[in-house]
Amino acid sequence: MDAHPGDLAGPPTEAPHVVVGGGIALQLLPRAPYSARDPAHAPSIGVALERQTGVHSIASDRREAYDRWPGTLAVTPAGMDVFSESARGGEYLVLRLMGTDLEVMPGQAVGQTRVCIAGAREAFALARALRRLLVAPVRDDARLADLAWRLVSRALAPASGQTAYEGRDRQRYGGVLDRIADEFGQPLAVDELAAMTGQSTLAFLRGFTAAIGMTPHAYLTEHRLQAARSLLAASRLPLADIALACGFSHQSHFGAAFKRAFALTPAHYRRLHRGPSGAACQRA
Repeated sequence: MDAHPGDLAGPPTEAPHVVVGGGIALQLLPRAPYSARDPAHAPSIGVALERQTGVHSIASDRREAYDRWPGTLAVTPAGMDVFSESARGGEYLVLRLMGTDLEVMPGQAVGQTRVCIAGAREAFALARALRRLLVAPVRDDARLADLAWRLVSRALAPASGQTAYEGRDRQRYGGVLDRIADEFGQPLAVDELAAMTGQSTLAFLRGFTAAIGMTPHAYLTEHRLQAARSLLAASRLPLADIALACGFSHQSHFGAAFKRAFALTPAHYRRLHRGPSGAACQRA
């Protein structure tokens, strides 16, 4: 996984670890600039919930540029030194397997290599379900443990049907991700996005879902919800204004989508993640 200590431009925002049954430490890392080195004392599993770019070095001193797409699953064996740096960062879920004896990583022995898989659809869905529980006002430890172990099982299973990014996927879908990031507040039709790739709508739906781990519509909604979370925590904008700014047709549509994703209404989320003075609170 890519280490991610929090926002370097202000007060530390290091997300706390939540330890669940079986010795798994969960950490939901926020969207923020970061620069960190992680010696990986325990095996870890990471899932990118948002896109992020930066530089990293994996078990070496050589720094290379990376572009981590949402839905990417990374499995890092214990003892592998990982440095990572990003000017923007992106929300990232990390599971550290504390005191757990893992004999085999996907296709490799522990301690030999780091495995990184794009479009890990099931792992991506489990990571979002875990995020939903981690931002909830009341923690459900049993459910957290169940989902965490399901994600571990998925991450350590043979990676049949899952491949790393191919060059043509980056060329084809990278522009779509950029457009969604720039224009998520505007209506974006699937056939319009498909036209950007030179594919039919059906081929685009299949290819995008394979590359990212969710459909284009689901990814657009996810991007809108992430933007709304930031506005809820950092601004005093009325909920109706946030809904419109983030591309939702009306406040009730926004509220329903937000509650499905986070098990909280937008107003409740704002109360939990803002301090009494209105300043944004650090997020778990």
